[in-house]
Amino acid sequence: MKRERRQELKSPLHICPEVAKSGKVSACPYNDKCRFSHDVEAFKAERPADIEGSCPFLIYEGPCPYGLACRFAGTHRDDVSAPTENLPVKSSELNFFNKDTQKLLWKNKMKFPETESTLKLLGLKGNPKDKTLGGKGENGQVVPKEPATDTKTDNNEVANDSIIPFISPEDDADENNLADDTRPLKKAKSSVNEICSSQVSSGSSVQEGILDSSCDVNKLEPAADTVTDSDKSLKLHPREKKLIDFRDKLYLAPLTTVGNLPFRRVCKVLGADVTCGEMAMCTNLLQGQASEWALLRRHSSENLFGVQICGAYPDTVTKTVELIEQECSVDFIDINMGCPIDIVVNKGAGSALLTKPMRMKSVVEAASLTVGTPVTIKVRTAYFEGKNRIDSLIADMGNWGATAVTIHGRSRQQRYSKLADWDYIYQCVCKAPKSLQVLGNGDVFSYVDWNKHKTECPELSTCMIARGALVKPWIFTEIKEQRHWDITSGERLDILKDYARFGLEHWGSDSKGVETTRHFLLEWLSYTCRYVPVGLLDVIPQRINWRPPSYYGRDDLETLMASDSAADWVRISEMLLGKVPSGFSFAPKHKSNAYDRAENG
Repeated sequence: MKRERRQELKSPLHICPEVAKSGKVSACPYNDKCRFSHDVEAFKAERPADIEGSCPFLIYEGPCPYGLACRFAGTHRDDVSAPTENLPVKSSELNFFNKDTQKLLWKNKMKFPETESTLKLLGLKGNPKDKTLGGKGENGQVVPKEPATDTKTDNNEVANDSIIPFISPEDDADENNLADDTRPLKKAKSSVNEICSSQVSSGSSVQEGILDSSCDVNKLEPAADTVTDSDKSLKLHPREKKLIDFRDKLYLAPLTTVGNLPFRRVCKVLGADVTCGEMAMCTNLLQGQASEWALLRRHSSENLFGVQICGAYPDTVTKTVELIEQECSVDFIDINMGCPIDIVVNKGAGSALLTKPMRMKSVVEAASLTVGTPVTIKVRTAYFEGKNRIDSLIADMGNWGATAVTIHGRSRQQRYSKLADWDYIYQCVCKAPKSLQVLGNGDVFSYVDWNKHKTECPELSTCMIARGALVKPWIFTEIKEQRHWDITSGERLDILKDYARFGLEHWGSDSKGVETTRHFLLEWLSYTCRYVPVGLLDVIPQRINWRPPSYYGRDDLETLMASDSAADWVRISEMLLGKVPSGFSFAPKHKSNAYDRAENG
């Protein structure tokens, strides 16, 4: 691999981006020290042929950012003579990773003041690399990372007396009725708390359920009689946050690999209301990995957008949410506690947290107390098949500080081998407090499925749509219009064309961007081939677990789209992105059925 990279660096095709953009060697600020090639003529002699079609940046004002390296360079207009006053400005992307922040993370010099204060408040303060949760507390006692048992979820049964439980509004109201010896620990009021409480009672600073930012009950003010100007920037208590209303909104699930920004743009065009980025690992984000931070990228069309993170310990997750709130524009942060992938579970994250409810509590509580952004969680029914446990925890999840919880109706061991258990999801919804929004996830593949779940359980906030959107992204249109869309192969090809255009805008229109777009398009096509047109079905609607035999479509393109052969998916990609490079091969990354593997029971 090193030899190939060295050869690539020496190749004239490895042209400097600044030189390619302007066509002038003098445009590069590094001159002779640049690690890219500056030989424009050699690049023109060896560059691959243009792809059929027009440059995706032509519809926007200004020149193409890839210049000579663009695979559609032949369609570029003359910037001197071409009119640009009536062209739209390029749609923006948000949440680019700050280089200064990345350098601080690389050098392990990033400060997390909110995390430090929150972990100290909850008795979770300590060395992140130590297996004990905090080393020594204020009184010199050792604070264990996990209580003696993971099955106790009641605040009064926590083994560690230094852990201060989250006090819900209902508990706060009934505080005076508790005896002194049974009253849960609660932090003392400071002058900031007293001013906040007085403003709440007078109603002077309450607007749409949110207190003025000068109030803060997350922080203690030691020996302070007056509020300083710095207190005005302090954050709100979780019970005073502005909540997101997920009720009846069409929610596109965070989808690993395939749920990238171009795919989310396609779903937004087809009717999705809420979108969420791909799962990002907390440890990778804290290490400043640019590839992981790219998963948090947001498009301007995503008006209700969240990111999903995955971590095993309270300190790791809390630092990550503080960093995300500081660096990114997001509407909510979702903590994944249901990922079944072995590499994630073996590190104690994802579904592994389902076996440690007290750690779940610590993670959610610390994260929600640290940031003002709403925190949601996503879980599965259980880790092992037949040992469901979310119904025993869901009554406490609202007290932990979570705004909403999404329940995937399968266990970790089950993976995708059986249908989702919606009856169990309904049971959990009935046991959840009214302040906690509960979302269901699993096997929603038509508007009939959507209506059934909403009718059988009106308290259900909404349904999250995952594989259904991968197989047919127009499911959002079907639900909104309450119809079965007998979509033609031409209309499906138009959706793929939109995806290719969005992908070239996101990853680039040079050779590297084209092949990246092709790779993710092929991953998506490995799901779309499962769709059976409505006009060919004897029983409507199609179920998500059906695997029909090979069939002929109503035209050649429909037959090609129904193929489960990777070679046919490559043919479809060549219709949109030109011929594949020599020696190209593709194998899909994901397998949806992993139930029969030995390590999964």
